[in-house]
Amino acid sequence: MNPEHLAAVLNRSEVIHEPATVTAAIERLADTVSADYRSRNPLVLSIMIGGLVFSGRLLSRIDIPLTVDYLHASRYRGETSGGEALHWLARPSSPLAGRSVLILDDILDEGHTLRGIVDFCRAQGAADVATAVLVKKRHDRCVEGVHADYVGLEVPDRYVFGAGMDYKDYLRNLPGIHALAAADEERA
Repeated sequence: MNPEHLAAVLNRSEVIHEPATVTAAIERLADTVSADYRSRNPLVLSIMIGGLVFSGRLLSRIDIPLTVDYLHASRYRGETSGGEALHWLARPSSPLAGRSVLILDDILDEGHTLRGIVDFCRAQGAADVATAVLVKKRHDRCVEGVHADYVGLEVPDRYVFGAGMDYKDYLRNLPGIHALAAADEERA
């Protein structure tokens, strides 16, 4: 991917949420999670790679004792649309049995990946499993029964990037959330 192409994609994109809006949503989520998990000794699992930016920003604002681990499972593998199977690159190293598990991810789109991860945590004996996402897409294609327990922001049903979400493995580090221009979506 050449820098000129990425600059052009970014230049044509629409800002959906400014950086300050993203920060405010993360602060609100941190307050809610801190209150809800104050006496539960949670294990927080960050979903790599998209959840990395969101997790780092959220965890530094949560003011309760917790442990952190990660997992890496994806359907996208560098593409702009997901395949059918969940591809595991890393499972959590912490035991999940008997723990309150909070899964952090960048986006809830249709929910196939999240469903697979939640099912995995339950199969490992987690006492309870909840999910927190920075953004949820507005559409009616979610997998039946899949939802996020904590949602920072909503975005339109478009291809979004920034704040942890990528465009072909790039632009995750943008502080705001952008949507691809229609012409770029057709080529993506």
